[in-house]
Amino acid sequence: WQTHRLQEECDVLSLVLAKYRGTINLSEFKAVMLASLRSLVPKAWGGDHEVAWGWLWENVERMLKNLMGKPQVQEKALERLIMSLTEDSVNYLRREVYKRFFALAPAGQDYFKQSTTRLYWIADKIVEMTIEMYRE
Repeated sequence: WQTHRLQEECDVLSLVLAKYRGTINLSEFKAVMLASLRSLVPKAWGGDHEVAWGWLWENVERMLKNLMGKPQVQEKALERLIMSLTEDSVNYLRREVYKRFFALAPAGQDYFKQSTTRLYWIADKIVEMTIEMYRE
């Protein structure tokens, strides 16, 4: 399990939890999770499993606690940033999206053979979807 992948999952989970209006008690979830796992695989479950899953949850809990309250702040900052962009800045952002994407995933060039106008439209949709992740 890669730390950055776990962090990404916690980032997404924090967006979901940010919309919850009740009390979130992460430590209670650990007990429920371990009890559920024990009942799902009672014959195979052992002390090593208990330690490993407990360790994983403690890390998830720590990451989530560090993120509590941040999605609301990030949403407002993102909205301010997008509203402040000039047309030149928007065009730069569009170009950079593809420049970085193709650097990270060169095979993506085989699937994005549209016109620049179409690529810019897709980049704009990415920005819209990013904002929607915070709102929904």
